[in-house]
Amino acid sequence: MSGQLPLQGLRVLDLASFIAGPVATTVMGDYGAEVIKIEPPGEGDPQRKLGQAHSVPQHPVNFCWHLVNRNKRSVVLDLKHPDGRAAFDRLLATADVMVVNFPLKVRERLRMRYADVKHVNPRLIYASMTGYGESGPDAEQPGFDSTAFFARSGLLDGLTYEGGPPAFSLPAQGDQMTGMNLFAAITMALLHRERTGEGSEVGTSLHASGLWSNAILAQGALLGSFVSPRPPRTTPRSALANQYRTADGRWIQLTIVREDKLWPELCQAMERTDLLDDPRFKTLESRRTHATELAGLLDPVFASRPWLEWRERLRRHEITFGLLGILRDVPDDHQAVANGAVVPSAQADMPRTISAPIRLSFAPEPVTPGAGPDYAAHTDEVLTELGYAREEIDKLRDTRAIG
Repeated sequence: MSGQLPLQGLRVLDLASFIAGPVATTVMGDYGAEVIKIEPPGEGDPQRKLGQAHSVPQHPVNFCWHLVNRNKRSVVLDLKHPDGRAAFDRLLATADVMVVNFPLKVRERLRMRYADVKHVNPRLIYASMTGYGESGPDAEQPGFDSTAFFARSGLLDGLTYEGGPPAFSLPAQGDQMTGMNLFAAITMALLHRERTGEGSEVGTSLHASGLWSNAILAQGALLGSFVSPRPPRTTPRSALANQYRTADGRWIQLTIVREDKLWPELCQAMERTDLLDDPRFKTLESRRTHATELAGLLDPVFASRPWLEWRERLRRHEITFGLLGILRDVPDDHQAVANGAVVPSAQADMPRTISAPIRLSFAPEPVTPGAGPDYAAHTDEVLTELGYAREEIDKLRDTRAIG
């Protein structure tokens, strides 16, 4: 595909830390935008040290940083210093989008609210990421994806087995989803600006994104309807929406929605057509009533053959199923490569990476992912582009207005 990427020519200022906010700017960079990451003096974005957390795989390559900050430029400015703020305002005047996730009180103290900056650039898209939104009793509450996205939204409640301890979230899943929501808001604001010439403020929160991800259960709750606690696998609500272990230790997820059509096909795939005449399993209602018994019958059937044989049998009968993938499968997942979910990287020590889940027929392939920037690697370069002379940059550094 010839032509330019859809966001080419846009300048994005990423003032956000950790993951959810920077995800939105990463995707913008993938599709052509120039992204400048504004970091505070000292150690910069705390995400630079996320790879040291106990909850993520340990590796010499700081892949947590590179994944969410690829192809960005790093500029270190002290926004509390008058000269650092002046440099920021000069940069802001050239920007199209500004992404922030400072706590609301910090924004007020730093004069980084939309009302504080829009006069510098009336066409600016100001994108706000928060934990719990910008109004209400918990607006000032700090939020991470584990607390605001998963815990508060009821997602963990819905995943918890009856009688068991609460479920626990995995690193950054809610952040990645919420970052895509902010990306969507930004692109709508850019379309609005294209039509009207007006800048605007847009935003999302981890909490709202968690509720949206959990919308089926949350909507039921709004009506006073609640699903019973999740039963153990051995006593499922439906034996045909359950997990079964194969002879070689892999797990298959059955998700048979059209039971009247696919129950006979499943029996044929299992070579258990005798079950079709069992009165306990004749109808959808009777299969639900006797789900525990049916699951007990299916367990040894699936345990009698390996995964690859089940894959062939279930596909032949058009059964809806999926392998419960393990992370060790990811490097050899040819489907992910074929559809561009795993792509080559320009980074020698991280030769492959995960792409944004977007496909466009009208644009070239996204920018090849590269490394996240070293701390303050581009401060001098960007200030020079803004018209600062060498001696001015040296003076700013001497006064610690920049890093």
